[in-house]
Amino acid sequence: MPRMSRRTVLRTMAATGAAAAVPSLLTACSSSSSGGDVSNAGKKLAAWPEYKAAPGAKPDLAPTDSGVQAGYTSYPADLTTAVKRTPGDGSTIRVMSVTFGTPPKPAAENQYWRAVEKALGVKIEFTVIPQADYQKKMATVMAGEAESLPDIINVFSGYTLPREAQFVQKRAQDLTPYLSGAAIHDYPNLAGIPTPAWRDMGRVGGQIYGIPLERPVTGSTLWLNQGVFTDAGMQEGWASQDFAAVSRKATRGKTYALGAAAGSLFGHSVHAAAHNVSAWSVGKDGKFRSSFTDERFKATVAFQAQLRTAGSYHPNATSMSTPDLSTLFLNGTVASAQNGFGAYQVLYPDTKGLFTPAPALPYSVDGTPGGAVAARRSFGYTILKKAKKERIEMLLRVLDYLAAPFGSKEWELLQFGAEGVHFTRGKDGSPQRNKLGEVENITNLPFRYLAEGPQVLFVAGRPEAVRALHSWQQKVVPVAIRSASFGLLSRTEVTQGTTLRALMDDTITAVIAGRSSMADLDAAVKKWRSRGGDTMAEELAKEYAANS
Repeated sequence: MPRMSRRTVLRTMAATGAAAAVPSLLTACSSSSSGGDVSNAGKKLAAWPEYKAAPGAKPDLAPTDSGVQAGYTSYPADLTTAVKRTPGDGSTIRVMSVTFGTPPKPAAENQYWRAVEKALGVKIEFTVIPQADYQKKMATVMAGEAESLPDIINVFSGYTLPREAQFVQKRAQDLTPYLSGAAIHDYPNLAGIPTPAWRDMGRVGGQIYGIPLERPVTGSTLWLNQGVFTDAGMQEGWASQDFAAVSRKATRGKTYALGAAAGSLFGHSVHAAAHNVSAWSVGKDGKFRSSFTDERFKATVAFQAQLRTAGSYHPNATSMSTPDLSTLFLNGTVASAQNGFGAYQVLYPDTKGLFTPAPALPYSVDGTPGGAVAARRSFGYTILKKAKKERIEMLLRVLDYLAAPFGSKEWELLQFGAEGVHFTRGKDGSPQRNKLGEVENITNLPFRYLAEGPQVLFVAGRPEAVRALHSWQQKVVPVAIRSASFGLLSRTEVTQGTTLRALMDDTITAVIAGRSSMADLDAAVKKWRSRGGDTMAEELAKEYAANS
């Protein structure tokens, strides 16, 4: 069996995208007493940017209006040119972004870095922050002087940042005049970002301050070792009892059907969706309801506790790290792992010669077809430091280049680097990274977290994988369950949300692990509601009405 390098594990982590349930721009704000009024209620709302697809390669498998992605079974033979002129003005741009990989080599030693600089027409001072250090670093940046801000900042959605929306409103450039409505057509690749991504990013005080990083409808996914689950009896149209039976059969010796990781609540989001529970739902009367007040939520926790009692979970399910889970999944110790849908981009290459990965279809519960997790369509967003009009327009041109679509020369450079330096061509014409390409890759120097074109389904040299994923999305997208809170704000969420979420997460984990009872879960829900949960529901309802 091939050995897995540390780089392989990190690449798998980096492609997860929306693996975690994370706050949006507008849910991360506190009361207006801490700054300006960032709410949208009572404000004139800026029009969303007018969508116009950027020219790219014609897909082999068609996308749908509901969110099934375009699929490419082969790499485009003729690449388009998405940017007609060099966007930069020769100046230096200071950039800050999260990364999921190892720190990049300095620009002087990094040919990929220099190639992108040349294409953009600017010098780039890139500060790359590892995910584990991001929240602390952002707190320092937000507390600093306006003059010290980087020109371009990736606001990663993996954390709730206190007074985030106030910081954005006070320190970031209001991009409404540049991007709202038809104005965005000056930046055709940014105009190609689908409207749902802008909506799920949200507005601040009725205005547009960021550029979203678009993600597909399909979110957290239970990735399976297909052979193991098929051999254990997995079939399309399975019910919860079938899932439990297959998981028991697939668990033998020191091999476990189900893996988990610290913070995933035993993969709770996938099971909650199968039980047709979303984090927040809204009724016809406009009132918001948390999943915690739904009986189906309790049924989900009880079902997961049964899976744990049956021994289907790895014994270290709640203590293993995400890298450890990735390693155990790849080496066959666990036969499944919950991850973002985007993990397929590295799962298929990394499991070559090991096994075939496959996204699980949702199971039904008590005769009711199960749902799937719908992701927030914006995996973070990018803001710009306030500057003169000419400077802002130049920075937007740079971001427009970074948002070039699949099938363009610009996309290929950003994703793979320079041909002959970082990659060669496979028999099908697709780029194949060499050793330098692996070292100087987009994970370590993540331009993709500043701006990115719409994501598509493509796995180099694996047309069968693309067809399978496209077919899976056709079945799953129609039953994907969105949280009604996406793109909305709650002041209470930032002031008390982290503490309240920890209360519920700890209790859910304890009940599934057998350390607490269902009565303890009821008590935690009651405490959650009284300490701010009901207030969050009221605030979300108010914002929902304003945005509607």
